[in-house]
Amino acid sequence: MRIVPFEPRHADAWRKLNEAWISRYFAIEPKDRLVLDDPAGEVLAKGGRILMAEQGGETVGCVALIAMADGGLEVAKMTVAEAARGTGLGRLLMQACIDAANAAGARRLYLETNSSLGPALGLYRAMGFVDLAPEMRPSSGYARVDVWMERLL
Repeated sequence: MRIVPFEPRHADAWRKLNEAWISRYFAIEPKDRLVLDDPAGEVLAKGGRILMAEQGGETVGCVALIAMADGGLEVAKMTVAEAARGTGLGRLLMQACIDAANAAGARRLYLETNSSLGPALGLYRAMGFVDLAPEMRPSSGYARVDVWMERLL
């Protein structure tokens, strides 16, 4: 398994991987559609990064790091293909996010998620993320968000 920077050849896999998990648990929202249909414009051109996980010539996971106004990076659209779950790939992707954020000099990693996603919450907490207090939570723009977390770097 290897984690590589997003290239135009990944656009279809990026969209399909994210559509699969979002539509399985939630509804795809307009904000999702923007990022899924134009990752280069909505993430990369705005100072973010996208990392793709490849195994045996297939793209099996992805994650975005979206630049934030406060100098932090938001971890977004992290998913692992159904067939690759349970392999430790989620942990590898999150470690790649931490490494990329440190290399970029980011002050924190931030993420929004849903309380129904138990395995994801377990991973985030194991990787050092903590829940934000209600007064520290920004407006997410997603109907499904009910958990806000950060990891200071």
